[in-house]
Amino acid sequence: MSASPSDRPEPLLSCEGLVRRFGDRVAVDGVSFEIGRGETYGLLGPNGAGKTTTISMVAGILRADAGTVAVAGAPMGTGACAAKSRVGLVPQDVALYDDLTARENLRFFGRLQRMVPEVLGRRCDEVLEVVGLADRADDRVGEYSGGMKRRANIAVGLLHQPDLLILDEPTVGVDPQSRNQILEAIEALGGAGLSVLYTTHYMEEAERLCDRVGIVDGGRLVAEGTRRELVATVGAHDRILVGARGDLQRLGTVLAGLAGVAAVEPADGHVDVLVDDAGRRLAEVVERCHAAEVRVESIEVREPDLEAVFLHLTGRALRD
Repeated sequence: MSASPSDRPEPLLSCEGLVRRFGDRVAVDGVSFEIGRGETYGLLGPNGAGKTTTISMVAGILRADAGTVAVAGAPMGTGACAAKSRVGLVPQDVALYDDLTARENLRFFGRLQRMVPEVLGRRCDEVLEVVGLADRADDRVGEYSGGMKRRANIAVGLLHQPDLLILDEPTVGVDPQSRNQILEAIEALGGAGLSVLYTTHYMEEAERLCDRVGIVDGGRLVAEGTRRELVATVGAHDRILVGARGDLQRLGTVLAGLAGVAAVEPADGHVDVLVDDAGRRLAEVVERCHAAEVRVESIEVREPDLEAVFLHLTGRALRD
């Protein structure tokens, strides 16, 4: 039996009908979404889609022209201290002082939040450990790499133990190793029960990190759900790419007769099989390959991704 609306837990973050204009341009146009406690929610869209403007309203930095935001039931606004105290914001631009060490930066921002000295000292150690900078805590931030600066930026957002951590494109411009370290830290935070609002234009980050994703384009939230839910809305199929030698036209005919196969496309050196569930169909596809007496050289399974969903919904690739 499903729970009645009154029995469902209150979302940690609730956004209703957010609108923001800059002159004649509507940057955010009626955006609504919720984030549950312990959930990682991604806003996925290209640069200029309205992601940063949306989170600026969520964090109470920017006034909404219409709509409401509530954090743990507390209304959010530019002067809403109670709601803001529950939020940790990690902006896209690094907001640290290069002449200070990471620990000195953390102590400075902690004092601005009126944290008790004993608690502040302990939290500095804890968040530096979380972001993998404990061994560089007393080095000047100006000596850090770009990836290390971004991790220190995340540490500041975590310092006061917020209920909701907002991360705006935290991996932009960093090297692959630093990017992976940042993603691992965020995965650990989500696993520990922290609610996270994550904006990105990298499809693979949204797929890796997020429990649910909202796709943003032109200031509108055009779709949301889990990856599987979003893919199901566009009717996409899994692909099994069979690299083989032999009579591939005959193989294509054989595979087309299998249950769950939507289409088969023989090509030079391989056969592309569209199926409803590759995990269930793979063994039978391999068996039919052997029965068709072709030499199988490789098999690759590709699940539909958010790039395909975005292309279907907007008519353009996410990178456009």
